[in-house]
Amino acid sequence: MDIKIRKATNNDASVIAQVICLGFGEDMMRQYCGENGVSIIEALAKMEVSQYSYRHALIAEVDGQAAGAIVGYDGAQLQELRQPTLAYIYSQAGFMPQIQNETEAGEFYLDTLAVFPAYRHQGIGKALILALCEKAFNEGHQRVGLLVDTDNPKAEQLYTSLGFRRINQKNLFTHTLWHLQKERC
Repeated sequence: MDIKIRKATNNDASVIAQVICLGFGEDMMRQYCGENGVSIIEALAKMEVSQYSYRHALIAEVDGQAAGAIVGYDGAQLQELRQPTLAYIYSQAGFMPQIQNETEAGEFYLDTLAVFPAYRHQGIGKALILALCEKAFNEGHQRVGLLVDTDNPKAEQLYTSLGFRRINQKNLFTHTLWHLQKERC
C-alpha cells in the first residue's frame, strides 16, 4: 500500500469537511454547527482564513483516493482563525457556539485528524501525524499540541507512541480532554 501525504487544495474541501465531522462526532457537530454541519464545515474549508481552511490541512491518499486528513495551525493564530469561523457558523446556523480556547501561542495545534473507516488500522493516521509534526518543526515551531478525549485511550496510546506526553487536562464542550504535546528533538 502506497500512502501519499500532500497539502490540501481548495478542491479538497469536501474531504476536509467529512474528516472534521468524523473527528468531532455527530453530537459535537450538532453542538458546534447545528444540523447542517457538513455543509458549513465544507464552506469553512474553502475559505482562505478559518480554523478549517484547506490551507491548514494535509490529505492522505491511498492509490489516488482520499483516505483521511489532518488539520493544524499555529496556536498563536487561534483567535484570528476562530473569528471568521464562528461568524460563518452564526450566519448559517443562527447561533454562536461557546468554545473554550483549545490552544495558545507556543504550540502548533493539531486541531482535527480522522481516517475514513475503510482505511483505518493501516498506518495512515500515524503518517498524517508525523507529516504534520514535520511541517510544524520545519516552520520553526518547537512543539506540537493536541487534545484527546480521556475516554479514548487507544488514540492517546498512538500519540504517546509518537512522542507526545500529557501536559494537563482541558474541557471542550462537554468533554474532558488530555492536552498532549510533542517537543522538537
